[in-house]
Amino acid sequence: MTAEDPTHPDLLQRWNATLLAARAGREGPDPAPYGHNLLARWAEPQRAYHTVDHLRAVLDRVDELVDQGGEGGELELVRLAAWFHDAVYRPDRSENEERSAALAEKALTEAGLTGHEVREVARLVRLTVTHDPAPGDLNGETLCDADLAILATDPDTYRGYAEAVRTEYAFVPDEAFREGRAAVLRQLLSLPRLFRTPYGAAAWEERARENLERELRELTGAS
Repeated sequence: MTAEDPTHPDLLQRWNATLLAARAGREGPDPAPYGHNLLARWAEPQRAYHTVDHLRAVLDRVDELVDQGGEGGELELVRLAAWFHDAVYRPDRSENEERSAALAEKALTEAGLTGHEVREVARLVRLTVTHDPAPGDLNGETLCDADLAILATDPDTYRGYAEAVRTEYAFVPDEAFREGRAAVLRQLLSLPRLFRTPYGAAAWEERARENLERELRELTGAS
């Protein structure tokens, strides 16, 4: 979406369709105000990577996983979790996922989802703290793979992602940032698999590890 069109009507349409599909014909309030609120959150000035573009990318990767033989799960709830997973984002705070999950619980209850549906969306949002879904957690595997897909982009795109993350943490001194970022990279590399869906593992795993290892070498000065 161009800078001249800050309302992102295509995303709002996707939000409306997702919420209505999740509600499955049940009565409820107009989805649009909730979508506008979320889009405003994703456009907050403290964001450089966790922006509307990231939201759009995660939604697109969910669709890609489905198109490539997604193994089931409650896909509309996964899409709702994508909308909420970074809806609250302050780089200087550690409870963003918890606050985003709480926002989802409040908003989706008001919007007419059932208790199960609300709990599942909130669970998925909280799962993005670790990106480590349990085996057989189809919803969690899809959301986490879609969220981590940025790691498997080409080197220039990945470098832009890493630079945007650094911009969000501009208040952190260089040495402290390098140490913290290196810890995050090591945690990801320690996972037996970054991507849990068959398609994600086949299409994204190798390149993602190459990107992570390259960034870690650059941060630590390792050869």
